[in-house]
Amino acid sequence: MISTNPYFNFLGNAEEAMNFYKSVFGGEFTGFQRFNDMPGCEKMPQEEQNKMMHIALTTPRGQVFMATDALESMDHHLVFGNNSYTMLSTESEAETDRLFNSLSSGGKVESPVNKTFWGAYFGMCRDKFGVQWMVNFTYPKTIK
Repeated sequence: MISTNPYFNFLGNAEEAMNFYKSVFGGEFTGFQRFNDMPGCEKMPQEEQNKMMHIALTTPRGQVFMATDALESMDHHLVFGNNSYTMLSTESEAETDRLFNSLSSGGKVESPVNKTFWGAYFGMCRDKFGVQWMVNFTYPKTIK
C-alpha cells in the first residue's frame, strides 16, 4: 500500500506553522530536527542554525504533516504558488466547518464551504502561511 503525506517548505517559520497545524489537528511531533543538529552546522549563518531541518506532526488519526525551512544560504528557493492543495476528507459537516474556519483564519477564503452539486460539503482556502487547503465531506450515498 502506498500512502502520501504533505511536506511543506517554509521561509523560516516552519516551527510556527507546524505549531499552528498542531492546534488545528491535534497530535504530537514525531520528528523534530533543527539545522544545528546536523554535522557541519557551524558553517551556516548563526540566524539559520535554529531553523527546522525536519519536523513531522502525526495527528490522532494517523495523518502525518511534514515540513522544513527552505534556506537561501543552502541554495533553496521557495516560491508559493497555486500548484498544489492539501485535501482533507472529513467525517461530518461540523468537522469540515471547524477545520476550514481554523485554517482560513488570518488567511484567504478561496471558495466558502458550501453544499455542492457533486454531493459534498466543500471549501477551499489559503492559510496565513500560504498553504492551500481543500476541505471536503462527502455525503453518504442513498439507495434509490
